[in-house]
Amino acid sequence: MARAKRRLGQHFLSDPKLLWRIADALEAGPADTVLEIGPGRGGLTAPLSEMAGRVIAIEKDRDLVPDLRSRFPNIEVIEGDALEVDWHGVAQSDDGRFLVTGNIPYNITSPLLDKALLPPPPSRIVFLVQKEVAERVAAEPGTEAYGALTIGIQAVAQVERLFTVPAGAFKPAPKVDSAVLRLTPLDKPLVSDAERQSFRVLVVGLFGFRRKQLLRGLREFTGWTADRLTQSLSSLGVAGTVRPEVLSPAEFVRLHRALVDGGWTMR
Repeated sequence: MARAKRRLGQHFLSDPKLLWRIADALEAGPADTVLEIGPGRGGLTAPLSEMAGRVIAIEKDRDLVPDLRSRFPNIEVIEGDALEVDWHGVAQSDDGRFLVTGNIPYNITSPLLDKALLPPPPSRIVFLVQKEVAERVAAEPGTEAYGALTIGIQAVAQVERLFTVPAGAFKPAPKVDSAVLRLTPLDKPLVSDAERQSFRVLVVGLFGFRRKQLLRGLREFTGWTADRLTQSLSSLGVAGTVRPEVLSPAEFVRLHRALVDGGWTMR
């Protein structure tokens, strides 16, 4: 049996009950195409292959690929980096719909989340991630975990933090617990495709001034005068004395549009 490779961030989960719970959370059926990211030794692949009509597994570790192909002749195993593979191209579903799941490496969680939600997104995404990341993605405004990652994802998807998987369930055991995160892309995202880049720049920029009042952070970020910003904030019903972390994703979207309408552009 191939050993876990630290450089690939591999931690294998083998508990059948937990693996079936993760597979069940994806809610795949005979008509569904499932893209599994990093199948590893095939623990999650096994229940997926019984539930879904079609499973495509992308595995970067070439040492694991032959065994996966031998054990699961009914699925397609692609040797490659999930960050580089064209997911839509390999899924090739008739209606363009597919589901995504995987026990993803901690060191590439954010890039994989970003890629999973690029338009057009999958119908549903279930990832096993570091518990802290799941808490940040599902956080509420005003909490310590709430931040740019939260807003970026909640602006385009419904977020559900389902259950925790203890570190001891993995081999080798990571230093922290994990959690199962389910994302369902919104039929009508809060931000349009054209707005995404500048919206992200604004959100990340303001959270760089997390401890400052919103008006002060906006002054430093945009270079606008206090009077000009106060007028924009007043039109939104937002006080300049609040801090960025109290604004909901929808309020951030309205703020972004007010700034753009007022002439703000990305530097």
